[in-house]
Amino acid sequence: MFSGSMRLMRGLTTLLLASLLALASLSATAAGKAAVDLQFKPRTPDQMSAFYEARGFPEAMIKPLHAQCFITVRITNTGKDVVWLDLDKWTFTANGKPVQRYHRNDWLEKWKTMGMSAAHRSTFRWTLLPERLDYQPGESEGGNIILPRVKGQIHLHAEFATGKDKKGPTVQLDFDNLRCVENIS
Repeated sequence: MFSGSMRLMRGLTTLLLASLLALASLSATAAGKAAVDLQFKPRTPDQMSAFYEARGFPEAMIKPLHAQCFITVRITNTGKDVVWLDLDKWTFTANGKPVQRYHRNDWLEKWKTMGMSAAHRSTFRWTLLPERLDYQPGESEGGNIILPRVKGQIHLHAEFATGKDKKGPTVQLDFDNLRCVENIS
C-alpha cells in the first residue's frame, strides 16, 4: 500500500488513465417492446482505493476492497415497458467455473462487525448496483458489482423480467468480454 498523498496522487493518475478506456456496451430487445442497454467499466484497484480514501474511508476498509474486482455497470431501459433488475438472475463464470458475486449485504455486515461508522457503510452502499430495481422506460441507474479478482475473461449471463407485473418476455443478455483490470504502472 501507499501512504498519504503519494497514494492519492497515484490513485488520481490511475483514475485519469483508466477513465480514458472505452465502456463496453451490450444491448438487447425482447419482443420489440422491452429493451435494455448495459455498459461496463472495469476499475483498477488503485482507482477504487483512491475513490474510497477521498471519502475518508479508513485503511481497514480500503485494504480488503483493493484486492477485489470492481466493475461499474450502467443499465438503461431503452424500451417502452418496465424492465426489472434482479442480480440473483445474473451469473458470472471465468475459465469455465462459476464466479460468485459479492452481495452488498456481505460487505455491509463485514463493515458493521469491524465497527465502521454508519456514514461509511452508507456511502459504500450507494456505490453499489442495487440488488433489485425496476427501470421505467428511459430510466438509467448504475453502480458497482464486486467479484473476486480472476485472470482472463469473465462471462456474464443476465436476465431481466419485463412488464408491470414481471410477466412480459424475459430479456437475456450474454457478455463474454468482462475483465478484472490491473493497476496501470
